[in-house]
Amino acid sequence: MAHIPSRKRSLKDVEDPSPDQFERNSKSGKRKWQPSDRGRNPAHMEHFISKIWAVGLTDDGCFPTLVRLESVSCETFECKKRERPKVLVHDHPSRDVNKTSPSSTKSPWLFIAEKIQQDLHTSFQDVMNEMGSQKFGEVKPSFVARIGKVYFHGSPSISLDTIWKSLVAENSSQNKVKKTFCTNVPDVYVEAVERMLVPKTRFGNVSRKEHYNVKVLDKLGATISCKCSPTEDGGKLELHKVESITARHLIADILCLDKDFDLRLMLATRKTFGKLHDDVDRAVRELIKSAKIDPNAKGGLSWPPGKESFGDRFSVSAVWHTKFKVFKGPTMTVKLRDADRFDFKSSTVQVTKEVIVKMTEIARQLRDGGAESGAVDEMLQETLKFLWDQLLNHDCSSM
Repeated sequence: MAHIPSRKRSLKDVEDPSPDQFERNSKSGKRKWQPSDRGRNPAHMEHFISKIWAVGLTDDGCFPTLVRLESVSCETFECKKRERPKVLVHDHPSRDVNKTSPSSTKSPWLFIAEKIQQDLHTSFQDVMNEMGSQKFGEVKPSFVARIGKVYFHGSPSISLDTIWKSLVAENSSQNKVKKTFCTNVPDVYVEAVERMLVPKTRFGNVSRKEHYNVKVLDKLGATISCKCSPTEDGGKLELHKVESITARHLIADILCLDKDFDLRLMLATRKTFGKLHDDVDRAVRELIKSAKIDPNAKGGLSWPPGKESFGDRFSVSAVWHTKFKVFKGPTMTVKLRDADRFDFKSSTVQVTKEVIVKMTEIARQLRDGGAESGAVDEMLQETLKFLWDQLLNHDCSSM
């Protein structure tokens, strides 16, 4: 039978491991991960919360007259959805957010903090319950901010009116709009962020990293993420750890009408698997061993013919090549990331520049019970003020 490249195969939706997907090793007593054949991809957890808010509405809660919808070119979304997404554009933003903020006595970052606080605490309790189960290996929570633009889909039905109705009915399943969050930002903005961060002593710990992520599909039902780095000779991969794909617990998209960019806040978890089932372990190691670092390949990796799959069960479903410049501070970490992603199923490529803020201290405080003392809420307000003042304009200024 002729070999069918994995990028032409039909891939199924998959799920995260459940308790009955583990086999107990009779010698070591440790659990080993074995995918099952049930369920769907765990991108969103069972109690997943998704919200969308706007900062910069008029006093009566409407869009300012100078706000309009504009189509944008985005090859990835055009390829997947066969349409051009739309974004909200403020033709002449005043930059004076106090005139258009939801409350004349409330700063925008305080408004955002108050809107997300309850959902954040609720979602993190679900994370703690997941961590306490200790069934799937080490569970690592993260609370991050992404900078970008909210893309609306559904042309020609999408309009300012449908978006406004979605904002009003934020807790209702009705009037929901189709949206995605585009994290690709201009080169000049990334350069401005770096210039802004370098003089700040709280981000004095600077490092560079390079990773390759190989997504491996098991036809029995699960996708796992293999985090790798280049070997010393630069031609092959060294496997560091095997994780589940990211599971999202909370996403809040904030339309920042008086700013150049929008804001996404996300609470998510990953599970790191210490011991894989023998079949999975063998397949993962063979697929990683066969990969070749290739700057001309989509996603930065290539495989010899027939080597991008292992038997009839395992195949490479996606590859990511990412380079980071990391600015680490005592309460947060800012990552400037270049990403080259290739999805074998859809044959789509995403080459992006991204700015990611990991709110490490907030996640730690939540995990250690700081929510009860109010420390989390106070730190959330301080972090959102930094994001609002420094990271939502092209020139990284508050005006």
